[in-house]
Amino acid sequence: MRVGYAGPVSRGLAFFVDTIVLSAVAVAGLGAVLVVGTALGRPVHASVPAAGAVLPVLLVGYLSGFWSLAGRTPGMALLGLRVVTARRSRPGLFASVVRAVVAVVFPVGFLWSLVDRRRQAVHDKVARTSVVRG
Repeated sequence: MRVGYAGPVSRGLAFFVDTIVLSAVAVAGLGAVLVVGTALGRPVHASVPAAGAVLPVLLVGYLSGFWSLAGRTPGMALLGLRVVTARRSRPGLFASVVRAVVAVVFPVGFLWSLVDRRRQAVHDKVARTSVVRG
């Protein structure tokens, strides 16, 4: 059986959708923090830089949570993609966290998918995963 590996365009679009979803959640969360802080009379000017530091952690949690529980993020589901291991099962929590951390810390590693025959990015190589259609 021939496997349909997902290309960089569909993977990039899925990630774009996921960033929109996560950004909406982050903005809503930051808004709630600002409203509550203002209502309590606490200084809220420090919340904005702190949110910038929390975003990578939220992204790792979002990605690894969806990959380990469903094998795909909402953006990947929208485009019909899923993350699989060499055995064609969804990755476990450890592999998902490793994959997410490498993807967030080293985003330029995605470019490797442009030349790899299985369309694997660096984070796929490290976590021993692939992104497939279906």
